[in-house]
Formats: sequence, structure tokens, C-alpha cells
Amino acid sequence: MTIYPLVLRLGGFEITGFGLMMMVAFLAGGWIVGLELRRRRLREEYATDMVAAAVIGGVVGAKLWYVALTQDLGSLLSRGGLVWYGGFIGGAAAVLINGWRLKVPVRWTMQLGAPALAAAYALGRVGCFLVGDDYGRPTDLPWGVRFPQGIPPSSAGFLQSHFGVAVPTGVDPGAILPVHPTQLYETAIMLGVFAALWKLRTRPAATGWLFGAYLVFAGAERFLVEILRAKDDRFLGPFTLAQLTSVGLMLLGGVLMARWKGGAELPTGDYLSGTPKGSLTRPSSAPPPAARRR
Repeated sequence: MTIYPLVLRLGGFEITGFGLMMMVAFLAGGWIVGLELRRRRLREEYATDMVAAAVIGGVVGAKLWYVALTQDLGSLLSRGGLVWYGGFIGGAAAVLINGWRLKVPVRWTMQLGAPALAAAYALGRVGCFLVGDDYGRPTDLPWGVRFPQGIPPSSAGFLQSHFGVAVPTGVDPGAILPVHPTQLYETAIMLGVFAALWKLRTRPAATGWLFGAYLVFAGAERFLVEILRAKDDRFLGPFTLAQLTSVGLMLLGGVLMARWKGGAELPTGDYLSGTPKGSLTRPSSAPPPAARRR
């Protein structure tokens, strides 16, 4: 299979497959958070607050992480040059800061965002596939994909010079090689993670436990996929910087899960409940108990 970048042109405006799927990912994440807020009869507007903060913080964090890795300050003004872990850290920080501003308990923000993060990541990886970014090493498997105009192209020369991939002697440097579509591997795995987290969200556990589970799942997924990735940041034998970060996420997630395994849910706070500060009345948006039993 050969994949060329998906680019939609509307007059002088250009939309790439990556940009399109990023938008879909953020919208889907907000929709998922909104569903959970509605189920719990909490303020649904918080989903919009979280998405807005995630967009701003995610893009800034992804750019700064890329610049830190490449020392290329010019990439700050380019459309490319985004690193997921930087986006995750920047987006998470912005969402937590915004939650603090609204006096939403941090653990509630973490709890609400866990399933949405998995789903949004899965959709975002489809965007990477559509532009030929973040692919894997060469493969002879029947589902190998060629990216002749990828970022960079999956040619023998680029794979060897950019990623240190061993290419058989005599292969034309311009030959486009089939590679592992690791973007789609991640999409499939993280959709499974989303399904698991969506089911686990109703089990009795302390607030925030679900976010710990997300960190463990996401870290394990990325660590395994990195084995097949075409990368140039392997710093300890075959291990990459992303794998080191993945181990850190799994350890943190395990600690959070162990610490918050038992116990009751935390109070949601005035903003999430929709109750004016100091008021003892039920939020006006929630139906009375009798209506709920119908």
C-alpha cells in the first residue's frame, strides 16, 4: 500500500490530514468528557473549558519539546515539529491550571479526562498516518505501507541517514520501502484502552484512580510500539527517549492506582456541581430525586 499526504485546499487555505484529525481528536475528547459530566449530573460546560486549555497548552508544549530535542528555533513558526509527550505535558498542565482557576479539584479533572485522553490520542495517530509521520521500520509484512512523500519519505536513504536503520547493501537510496504503520497500531491499541477505561469509570474507586490506570496503559502501549518505530533518539542501545518517558508514566500511574485504589469519591466543588458558593440548594440543572427514578 502506498499513502500520499491528505491535503484539502479551499482557495488559499490548506488543511492537512493531521490538522483535520487533531481537530476531530479534541472535539471527540470534549464530547466524551461532556458525556461523563452529564452522567454524573455535573456542569457540562467544564468539557469546553478543558478542551480549550488542552488545545493551547498542547500545541505550545509539543512545539517546545520539539525545539528542545532538535535545537531548531525556526520550527516554532512552522506547521510541523510537534512531539506527543510535549503536547501531553503542556496540555495537561494547562488543563490543571484552568481547573485550579475554577476551583475544580485536581483529581476530578484527572478522573474526567482519562478516557478522553485515550480516545483523542487514537484519533490523533490517524492524522499522523494521513501525512506519513511517525511510521515504523521497514517490514516485509503484507500490511507494510510506503510513504513516498512522508515526513520524511520512507526511502532507503532517509531511513538510513535520519533514523540509522540498516538497509541491505545494493538497495537504491531513492527506493521507497514498506514500513510498519505504527500509527495505526497505536490507534487500534488506544481505542482498546479507551474501551477499558470507559468501562472501568463506573467501578467503585477513589477519585483520580482512573487517571492512574490511563498512565499505565498509555505508557505500556508507547513503550511497545517504540520497538518498531523508525527513530533517531535511541540513547541506551535500542531504547528511545520516549521509552524512558513511558517507564516514568507507568511508574507514576502505578503509584496513583495503589494510593487511590480504595476510598470514597471527593467532593466535586462548587463549579462542577453548579452550586453557588455557600449555597445548600440542589443545582438547578439537576432534576429532583423523584424525576430521576422515572
